[in-house]
Amino acid sequence: MKQASGSGDPQTAPGVPETESTPGIPDGADDVDARLATRLAELRAERGWSLGELAERTGISRSTLSRAERAEISPTAALLNRLCAVHGRTMSQLLGEVEALAPQLVRADDQAVWTDPDSGFVRRSVSPPQPGFRAELVEGRLDPGADLRYDRPPVPGLEQHVWVREGTLEITVQGTAHRLGPGDCLRFRVRGATRFTCPGPGAARYTLVVVLP
Repeated sequence: MKQASGSGDPQTAPGVPETESTPGIPDGADDVDARLATRLAELRAERGWSLGELAERTGISRSTLSRAERAEISPTAALLNRLCAVHGRTMSQLLGEVEALAPQLVRADDQAVWTDPDSGFVRRSVSPPQPGFRAELVEGRLDPGADLRYDRPPVPGLEQHVWVREGTLEITVQGTAHRLGPGDCLRFRVRGATRFTCPGPGAARYTLVVVLP
């Protein structure tokens, strides 16, 4: 994984043209980072957006977007959430597009694991998105003290069910904080900002069911 990066300043760094195309991926890039970088560049090209236009829509700086498309950085969960929102995808759908099409039986060793080092979030795609299915199943883990914030839903009205398996998890939805312990389940539709935090002392492990509206 490369250095993680958040949303950043919406202004571009000097010398980075807004219409810049993505060059070759560095030899040292992780496979997942490289494929994700390529897909992000493809999505922007499909819409005909310059880096500047995408920066205006997401609030992410042009320099950060350019580095993400080069696989020079590993995008954080918050950054990917903003990109998913403008491209009309859930995070699982985006990550699923850089993996091989999932078979009907998803073996444990074949379940993709993605780590956001910036927030201490580890995400396992247990049942990834696939054409013909509306739901997906994710296992999440947050380290003690981790604070994961999403400023907008990737898809408005997205249905989520969070079932805590271990530890304590605090989830804030529409300004209301909910404290969950082992066995507790919180269900809601995402229409605004959400926040997942792990107060400790141990890590929080939970199962997340996501259903498209």
